[in-house]
Amino acid sequence: MTVEFRVWAPSARRVSLRVGADTVPMTRDGQWFVASAESAAHGTDYGFVLDGEDRPLPDPRSRWQPSGVHGLSRVYDHSRHTWGDAAWTGRQLPGSVVYELHVGTFTPAGTFDAAIERLPHLVDLGVDLVELLPVNTFNGEWNWGYDGVGWHAVQESYGGPDGLKRFVDAAHQAGLGVIIDAVYNHFGPSGAYAPRFGPYLSGGANTWGRSLNLDEADSGEVRRFIIDSALQWLRDYHADGLRLDAVHALVDRGATHLLEELAVEVDALSAALGRPLSLIAESDLNDAKLVTAREGGGYGLHAQWDDDVHHALHAMLTGERQGYYGDFGSPACFATVWTSAFWHAGTWSSFRRRVHGRPVDRSRIPGHRFVVCLQNHDQIGNRAVGDRLTASLSPGLLRVAATLLLTSPFTPMLFMGEEFAARTPWQFFTSHPEPALAAAVADGRRSEFAEHGWLSDDVPDPQDPATFERSKLDWSARDESMLDLYRTLIRLRKSVPGLADPRLDRVRVVHDEGVLLIERGARTVVANLTKDPRTVPLSAGRILFTTDEAAVLQSGSVTLPAESALIL
Repeated sequence: MTVEFRVWAPSARRVSLRVGADTVPMTRDGQWFVASAESAAHGTDYGFVLDGEDRPLPDPRSRWQPSGVHGLSRVYDHSRHTWGDAAWTGRQLPGSVVYELHVGTFTPAGTFDAAIERLPHLVDLGVDLVELLPVNTFNGEWNWGYDGVGWHAVQESYGGPDGLKRFVDAAHQAGLGVIIDAVYNHFGPSGAYAPRFGPYLSGGANTWGRSLNLDEADSGEVRRFIIDSALQWLRDYHADGLRLDAVHALVDRGATHLLEELAVEVDALSAALGRPLSLIAESDLNDAKLVTAREGGGYGLHAQWDDDVHHALHAMLTGERQGYYGDFGSPACFATVWTSAFWHAGTWSSFRRRVHGRPVDRSRIPGHRFVVCLQNHDQIGNRAVGDRLTASLSPGLLRVAATLLLTSPFTPMLFMGEEFAARTPWQFFTSHPEPALAAAVADGRRSEFAEHGWLSDDVPDPQDPATFERSKLDWSARDESMLDLYRTLIRLRKSVPGLADPRLDRVRVVHDEGVLLIERGARTVVANLTKDPRTVPLSAGRILFTTDEAAVLQSGSVTLPAESALIL
């Protein structure tokens, strides 16, 4: 078998291919270098030597890094996998419920194969799409995944490329779609060899370091590098969508933004494959342009995360007002986000100390284009001790929160374990093998929370293996009654007309002294957030669902127990 190797290295004078014990000079082809090796095949290790250096570097487009991000790349042949999902027709985002999980902490073993064993739980729960936190290669054995450096390869400790294919295949055969979290706004701090080959980075910087070169000299190949990575997850691994991390950090001043270009290519791939493919952006901009159709002047993405909905729910239910929660928490805020998606929509943000966001056209943009949650990896893991809502809310309010989320006009997302009231924390963990980097990460974490009054000893050390172990789900401590509630709510959302209706201009919210009344077409959701029973006047109806069986429906009114909710 002969394998052709190509690498983009515009600034290199010469490049050699190290394959097995051989070193093969590569031929320049424009800004690329090319070589063929007859001895190479699936499983052959290789690397590239730049300008006569001693050490071969891994391929920036490597599909397989079995020895970690600093090791040699390995040839991987996608055609070797026999897929069993030929009958799979995909899952569209509208009407779906998303379930976010981290492969390393979803099960004790922390692998794709172990996660496959839990797919029946997700099927029974009733979710439609499983969103995997980043699975591309990162430094060390465990990590959230946002320090990734190999954007075309799969983390070996999870099961490598074969393991990911087995997981997606099994998910599809179980009727579940798979979304992969992809990070294209920065490289991780260790093992990022791509910038040694070419101008992948710009002169600017973002929260995590230097920004990607999307609009400067030689940026065309950098853009292609990102788009090819995105397409391979959807094409070669049969994924059904991508969650694009922090797209507000993608600085692109070109006429066609990278996101629009990506959306065009993904739509073309979707047509070729004959199944829906979804692009979901995480954005801090509160700008619906991301999810506005290209015909309407937008980028044409299919959805975006909506943190304002999370903040409104979290602040209202917990009473927290620190940091970015300061502007949220009032019933009026809840009513605004439930009917308009954003709270900050050309309004003053005290956290940012400026006007932020722009209004959503409620009559034209459906609610399903906003992915919302009570909890996610960021909102739990970026707390000092990684505590979940179970640490701060009563069982009654947890049930109310689930009812509000799963009867919303948006696309609801659950974070792993939420459905059975998991009490295990989900903390910030890393496993950088370099002592200096490990110390810098730990010190930075402690310093961040020291500014908010936390003692250093109270903030878990990200590098301590115990921090990672504590973050694994405890499947033996499931609250079965909470799990049954989530199953019931998801089933009702899919079977009762109106509960999944995404038309924001048909939602009406009335609030009065701790009671919320949400009209969803012919259905009404009533929530009592107070510690006392409350009677609410209603013209008519019957109870479809309640979180507390003590609720009483009478002629002209309904009485809700403390911290309860119902659907009429």
